[in-house]
Amino acid sequence: MSKINVIIAGAGGRDFQNFLVYFKNNSNFNVVAFTATQIPGIEKRHFPKELSGSKYKKGIKIYPEKDLPNLIKKLNVDYVYLCYSDLSHQQVGDIASVVLANGANFGLLGTEQTWIKSKIPVISVCAVRTGCGKSRVTRKIGLYLKSKNKRFVILRHPMPYGDLNKQAVQKFYTYEDLIKAKCTVEELEEYEHHIRQGFPVFAGVDYEKILREAEKEADVILWDGGNNDFSFIKPDLNLVLVDPRRAGHGLSYYPGEVNLRIADIVIVNRMFGITNEQIQKVKDNVKSVNKNSKIVDVTSLVLVEDPKLIRNKKVLIIGDGPTLTHGGMATGIGTAAAIKYKAKKIVEPRKYAVGSIKETYEKFPHLKSELSAMGYSKKQLKDLEKSINRVPCDIIIDGTPSDIKKLIKIKKEVIYSGYDIDEKTLGPIYKAIDKIIK
Repeated sequence: MSKINVIIAGAGGRDFQNFLVYFKNNSNFNVVAFTATQIPGIEKRHFPKELSGSKYKKGIKIYPEKDLPNLIKKLNVDYVYLCYSDLSHQQVGDIASVVLANGANFGLLGTEQTWIKSKIPVISVCAVRTGCGKSRVTRKIGLYLKSKNKRFVILRHPMPYGDLNKQAVQKFYTYEDLIKAKCTVEELEEYEHHIRQGFPVFAGVDYEKILREAEKEADVILWDGGNNDFSFIKPDLNLVLVDPRRAGHGLSYYPGEVNLRIADIVIVNRMFGITNEQIQKVKDNVKSVNKNSKIVDVTSLVLVEDPKLIRNKKVLIIGDGPTLTHGGMATGIGTAAAIKYKAKKIVEPRKYAVGSIKETYEKFPHLKSELSAMGYSKKQLKDLEKSINRVPCDIIIDGTPSDIKKLIKIKKEVIYSGYDIDEKTLGPIYKAIDKIIK
C-alpha cells in the first residue's frame, strides 16, 4: 500500500506539534509540505531535517497557505490536515472547500492523537478565543502553587518564529534569557510577565523533549495556552476561559469549541463594561454543550501605574497584537483604562501608521482606536516605533503584557495598563487544584 501524501496547514505552532507526535514516525503518511499563515514572514522556510527524523532527510519545505490549490496538484496530495487555531467555523469550512475542490481530502486531528502524557500533574489554562485572559489566570495559579511550596514550570504554547533548531527546547528563567533568545514582541508579551514573577517558562518546538525537561524541575506542569488551541499536554485539570464580550464565539470558533466541550471548569471573565445579559448568554452557551463542567465567575480589575496621568489627556493606546489581529478584538485593556480614568480623547492612530503597521490596519479593518503592537522582526519593530512617535498625543497607554519601552525608543511618556484578577473570586479554582496536587 502506497503512503498517503499529506500537507500540514499551520501557523508555526500546532502544525509542528502534530507532525512530531503523529506524522513523523507514522509509516502510513508522507508529509510533503507545510503551509503557513497568520504570522508575518514564517512561510518560505524549512522544517529542519534535524527535527524531521530519518524519513525526511532534507527536512520539509514551508509554503504560504495561499499556494494550497497548486501544491495539492503539484505534490499529488491525498490529505490536507488543518493544524492551527483561532478560526471561525466558516473559515474552517472555507479551507476545507478549497482542499476538496482541488481533489484532496480534508482532515483534523483530535486530542487523544496529539496529547503528550506527563508523569506529574498537569493544569491547563485554555480559552475559546484569543484575548480571554488566560495568562492572568496562569499567573494567579502560579502564585498559588508557590504559596503551597510546589515547584512548577509553565509550558507555553509555541511561538517558534526564528531558527527552529535553536528553538527546539527553550528554557527561560530571566529577562536576559529572553533577550539572548532574540524573542519577538509577541513572545515577550507571553513570557515576560511570568518571568517577572520568578516563574520558569519553557517553550519551543519539540514538546515531548520540553515536557521531559520540565518534569525534572517540577512537581506540577502548568500549561499556558495560546490562541484558542487545546493543550499539547494531557491535563488532569482543564480550565477554559470564555469572554462575555464575544459571547457567541465559544460555539462558533475552532478549536475553541473543542476546549469548551472538554473543560472541567469554565471561567467566565467579568471584565470592565460587561453586562449581566452578556454573562448569562455565555453561561447558557456553556451549558448547551458541556453540562458536566463547573462554571466559575472571576472578576478582572483594571490596573494602571498612575490613573491621574490619564485624566483629561489625549491618549494613544497600544494593544496586544494577537488579541487585536486574529483575535478579532477592536479594543483591549488600554481602552478600558482610558474610559475608566476619563481620558479627554483616544487618538485614532491609523492614519499615522507606516510600513508593516499600516499593512496591519489594511489587513484588519476592524482596528481603529488602538495600535497593535506588532514586532515579528527588527524592521517591523522600527515601523512600530515610527508609527507610535508620529501620533499626536499627550501620553501613551501600553496595554500589552510586555514592557514595550525596553524594545523601542518612544518619545512620549508611557504608562502601563493591565488586568489583574480579584483573589476573592478564585476560591473554587484553588479547591480544584488542591485535589490534584496533594
